[in-house]
Amino acid sequence: MRENTPLKTWREGGQTVGGWLSVGNAYTAEVMANIGFDWLCIDLQHGMLSYDDLTYMLPAISTSDTIPFVRVPWNEPYEIMKALDAGAYGVIVPMVNNREEAATAVAACRYPPDGNRSFGPIRAAMYGGRGYAREANGEVACIAMVETAEGIEKLDEIASTPGLDAIYIGPSDLGYALGLGPGAFTDPKHVETVQRIQDACRTHGIAAGIHGGSLPFAQRWLRQGFNLVTLGSDSGFMGGAAREQLAQAKETATAERESTGY
Repeated sequence: MRENTPLKTWREGGQTVGGWLSVGNAYTAEVMANIGFDWLCIDLQHGMLSYDDLTYMLPAISTSDTIPFVRVPWNEPYEIMKALDAGAYGVIVPMVNNREEAATAVAACRYPPDGNRSFGPIRAAMYGGRGYAREANGEVACIAMVETAEGIEKLDEIASTPGLDAIYIGPSDLGYALGLGPGAFTDPKHVETVQRIQDACRTHGIAAGIHGGSLPFAQRWLRQGFNLVTLGSDSGFMGGAAREQLAQAKETATAERESTGY
C-alpha cells in the first residue's frame, strides 16, 4: 500500500506543511498539489465544494506525491467512510468534544476488528495500491479538531483516545470557545490554550496540528514545534497575490500618469 508520508513523519516527531483547498476545482487542486506541499486538505466543512467535487479533486492531487486529506463536514461515520472510499488518506473531524466523539471518528476510519468502517474502497484501493484492505488501518490518519469549550475541558481524554493520530486546532473557533472571538491569536489566554493542547498531544504521543492561514503564523507554529501546519488556502493565495500585484500595477500607472505632466 502507498505510504502515508505525513503520518510517518508525525510518528517520528517531524514536521509537515500543508495547504487548504476551499475551491471546488480540479485544476486548482492539481496546481496546489504540484507546488510541493506535504499534504493538502479538501475542506467539505467550510469550503465552496461538495462531495461530488472530491471525485475530481482527489485524482488531480494524485498527479503528485502530495497526500490528500479531507475535512469532513461533521463527525458522521458515513461522511468519514465516503471520503476515505474516494481516496482520502486521512480525515480532519471538526468540533470533537470528548473521548466518545473521538472514538466514533477513529472507529469510522478503521476496518474491523479495530473499528467499524464498512468495506468498499471504490477508488481508495486503486490509489492506495495492493494491500489496501490489509494495511489501511495503519496508514489512514484520523485527526480530531479541539476547538470548543467542552473539548478544551476534556482535552486529555480526547488526546488519549486509542487510534487517534493527531489533534488539529482551529484558532478562530478556539477563540470563540475562550470568549475572545476569532482573530485573537496573540491574546495570552489563546496562546496558553494552544500551548496546552500541544503539550497534551506530546504527553499522549500523538501529533499536534494547527491552522496557519498566513506565512507569519505558519512560521510561528513551526517554530513552536507543531507537527502539521497549514500555510494557507487556494482562495487565500489567489486573492492575496492578486491584491498585491493589482496595488503595484495601480501605483505604476499613477506614477506614469504623473510623469507625463498632464
